[in-house]
Amino acid sequence: MSAHTHDDVDWAARLPAMRRADALDAEAHAGVAARLVADLPERPTIVDAGCGTGGMSAAFAAQLAIRSGGVLILVDATPELLAEAEKAASAAGGPEVRLETVVADVAGGHLRELEPLADLVWASAMVHHLPDQQAGIAELAAALRPGGKLAIAEGGLQMQCLPWDLGIGEPGLEYRLLAARDDWFGELRAGMAGSVPLPHGWNIALGKAGLIDVSAFSFLHDHPAPGSEALRDFIADRMDWLAHVAGDRISEADRETVTRLADPGDPAYVGARDDVFILGTRTVHYGRSR
Repeated sequence: MSAHTHDDVDWAARLPAMRRADALDAEAHAGVAARLVADLPERPTIVDAGCGTGGMSAAFAAQLAIRSGGVLILVDATPELLAEAEKAASAAGGPEVRLETVVADVAGGHLRELEPLADLVWASAMVHHLPDQQAGIAELAAALRPGGKLAIAEGGLQMQCLPWDLGIGEPGLEYRLLAARDDWFGELRAGMAGSVPLPHGWNIALGKAGLIDVSAFSFLHDHPAPGSEALRDFIADRMDWLAHVAGDRISEADRETVTRLADPGDPAYVGARDDVFILGTRTVHYGRSR
């Protein structure tokens, strides 16, 4: 059974899709991990908070293995995801990389109890799922040693995957799906117990948590057409997911189009197209503790 999370997403059910995304983004993750680890001390302690299925966990483990080793602490509220992340990090690291796993809700204050304090705390696409995002950033920062770095991956340019005109349905389907997904998430946050607005940007939020030297960089998700079978499978799953969260926020015609796109037995199956792709960016916001 999954541990408590604050949204209504069955993350354990999302595990296969998350692993596919990890595989596609492995090169990008490696670059981000190398950049964040470059200025850490010898044998650092890294916390991957909300580690999911371990795409970045594996990247951090590989970086620690290249160096003199260190400690990598994986934290997630969903045991099934945590177990997958541990497998990924174990395969990427070496004997000098000590792995620890913690089933915990970041909003519950558990990170303050971690020992030793971290040289780097990483949280990817997790903070926006917490009821009080500002308090969540403060909890992440509380796990840092003096001079330690908090890096959160939030925001960027929305991922796009489809041509504007698919040859079935009304053109512009993906834009309508993304708009419906945003509406769904806004409603999810509004109905979340204890939800608190975050009426400013992530850089301001890091500063309000007491961090200094706040800055940011972005990295690219770029898989042009024609893509691999793994890419097409990922996009087929993404269409199914977007349709699921969009629900009745899209028209019946659009729902029928997405059903056809996600059906391997349909001639319109998106997984059989050579013109699908992935293009988007993710922004990493970071700062240091005093």
